[in-house]
This record gives sequence, structure tokens and C-alpha cells, in this order.
Amino acid sequence: MPIYEYVSENPEDPERSCRICRKGFELRRPIDRAPLEKCLACRNPVRKVISRVNTPKIAKPLSVSDAKAAGFTILEKRDQGVYEKL
Repeated sequence: MPIYEYVSENPEDPERSCRICRKGFELRRPIDRAPLEKCLACRNPVRKVISRVNTPKIAKPLSVSDAKAAGFTILEKRDQGVYEKL
């Protein structure tokens, strides 16, 4: 399930938001559910915040043995455009 971030629509107005939605909160929800419209604690309007996307980082290039272990086919160029499977 993805994690969604929500924040109050009026973070500067303490009368219209609680301390939870004023600072923002995260919520795990199924993809097929509609986004929240009200804070779960104070029932005041909230909006969904677009957050950063977590992408994997590769620290080093894959070696031939790592690529083979991951299921890739390794080809090496031989003569004039002829490739040989390693």
C-alpha cells in the first residue's frame, strides 16, 4: 500500500486545524480509495501533498556475475558485429 501525505488547508489558522494536520501526517491507504477530505482527528479540511519518490540508487556498475545472477543475458562483441553469449 502506498503512503500518502496530508496537510491542513489552513495551517496558519489554529482554530481551523489541530496540531496533527497543521504539521502534516502520513497515511497508508489502498490505491483504489479516494483521497481524504477531512482530518481524522479534528474533521477540518485537508489536502493531499505530493511527496518525493523513492528510487533505488546503484552504487557501482553491475559485474558480469551480478548481471547473470539477476537473470540478464550477457553478450560480448567479437569480430565484425558478431556477438557471443557468455
